[in-house]
Amino acid sequence: MRTEFQERLDRTEHDLLELGELAAAAVQRSVEAFVRRDDALAEAVVTEDDAIDERFLELDQGTLSLVALQAPVAADLRFVSAILHCCLLLERTGDQAVNIAKLHLMTRDLPAAPGMLTQIAEMGDHVVQMIRVAMEAFARRDVGRAEELQRLDDPVDRLNRATHLEALKLAEDPRALDWGMHANLAARALERVGDQTVDIGEQVAYLVTGEFREFTDASHKEH
Repeated sequence: MRTEFQERLDRTEHDLLELGELAAAAVQRSVEAFVRRDDALAEAVVTEDDAIDERFLELDQGTLSLVALQAPVAADLRFVSAILHCCLLLERTGDQAVNIAKLHLMTRDLPAAPGMLTQIAEMGDHVVQMIRVAMEAFARRDVGRAEELQRLDDPVDRLNRATHLEALKLAEDPRALDWGMHANLAARALERVGDQTVDIGEQVAYLVTGEFREFTDASHKEH
């Protein structure tokens, strides 16, 4: 019975890591759609979010059923808790990718600011890397790697603030300013992905140590 239980735990972790890659790819594609102003790619990101939602539901329901299969020990319960938290965070990451794609579709006829496009592209690179680092840390049970996420999140926060300053430069052109305000929302979505990824890192540390701690107050700051 314990062998079957462990096999299901292993399959659940494998599914979580796959969900992480789906979420990372969705964010990457949404940023590409926004920066390249690619309608077809943006629409594909929106459509493909169904696969992320389905995987989330399967993981969520399957993980809960694990508890009923066998009386779990403390380490098992930590694993179940971490999986549930992480799969929800990854589902929300997929939602942020959809938001970015929709922001492009809403502003496709407005003039874009090259400087802001560059900033958003750079933010996208950072957060996609963060998601993959977080999933690597989970797979390896590597607390040190997980703790790197707070450092990796710093440039994301700086770039998010910088987009606000760039948007102010567009004030004289109402259509350009309209695009700039929507671009700010795209940057905000990426900033949230960064925060959610730090949260995954915190779950890795909890899984390994049995103690929950926030890596940095910045990952839970009020906006």
